[in-house]
Amino acid sequence: MSFDYISGCPVDERVIEAMVPYMREGGNPSSVHSHGFKAKQVLEESRASVAALVHADPTEMVFTSGATESNNLALIGYALRNKEKGNHIITSAVEHTSVINPCKFLQKSGFEISYAPVDSYGVVDVSFIEESIRENTLLISIQHANNEIGTIQPLEDLGKMAIDKGIRFHVDATASLGKIEVNVEELNADLLTLSSNDIYGPRGVGALYIRKGIKVQPVLLGGGQERGLRSGTENVASIVGFGVAADNTQKEYGTEAERLTKLRDRMIEGILRIEESYLNGHPEKRLPTNVNVRFSYIEGESIVLSLDQEGIQASTGSACSSKTLQPSHVLTALGLKHEEAHGSLLLTLGRHNKDEDVEKLLEVLPRAVERLRMISPLYRR
Repeated sequence: MSFDYISGCPVDERVIEAMVPYMREGGNPSSVHSHGFKAKQVLEESRASVAALVHADPTEMVFTSGATESNNLALIGYALRNKEKGNHIITSAVEHTSVINPCKFLQKSGFEISYAPVDSYGVVDVSFIEESIRENTLLISIQHANNEIGTIQPLEDLGKMAIDKGIRFHVDATASLGKIEVNVEELNADLLTLSSNDIYGPRGVGALYIRKGIKVQPVLLGGGQERGLRSGTENVASIVGFGVAADNTQKEYGTEAERLTKLRDRMIEGILRIEESYLNGHPEKRLPTNVNVRFSYIEGESIVLSLDQEGIQASTGSACSSKTLQPSHVLTALGLKHEEAHGSLLLTLGRHNKDEDVEKLLEVLPRAVERLRMISPLYRR
């Protein structure tokens, strides 16, 4: 039983079925023969499906290998292509590492980076961003929702601010896509990052929305595929899967979000009955799939192992940074102490979770917490 959808959603069977023929065939979209033309056709059909999901034009969508590459292309590609306009970038302290690390790279290359703080719920400080804008500010990059704590950011306000100041606006929508509405026009996004696997598509494929008129320097050089912005032969089978996943999401996400919100709220209500348990992230402005809680006196990793013994999969934080022993930079940005951050448990819901899964979790988790506290040297009854 998985409550670890953040680590990767299972690929939808309809997606797999659509991909199989293109895994068997060898058509290259750049080839000038019938197999190449067919591959090109399905590539563009998928591009249209992904673009429609975020209310964009297909010509504004560039396929990549995933969200990490899309974020790198958005930040590094835009900054290097437009450095004559400025060298200052504003982002937040709770961004994904695939945004933070490109910013660190750019900083070493002469760019100036400002990191906006967040409040105790993880909501970015809009006034800080406004006050940080300078004449040389080139780009603002803020996530739509946080992948660890689920907090949804006030992007409409930030997007309008960027427009008013003549600054380009990048949105990482990896965590929000398929869970809440993602509309590039409503968000006033100039660049927007998307991932296939987060909507039950295959791993290893993503996309970057680039508004018409925006100039970006490629970060991968080669044969000039994807309008010269992302060289390398396109992964047709995976892109087809991404397109089908986008179509499915567009049809189903409204009712699914409502169902998962009810499960999420039931989980939070039940978990917070445990003594000295706390919710991380915003209590209302959060993704319908996200439950991030912390428990005093014990470590999240111990809880994850205890749950796994009961057949329940969970996480202690972002799977992308789980190899480090350092506490989550997102949780510490909320003002949590290291020991508080280490006591956090991340439960993420998905398409296959049912009421009975939640009931089992709420039966098993209190026992696990109590047992771990009894053997903790920090706990005193």
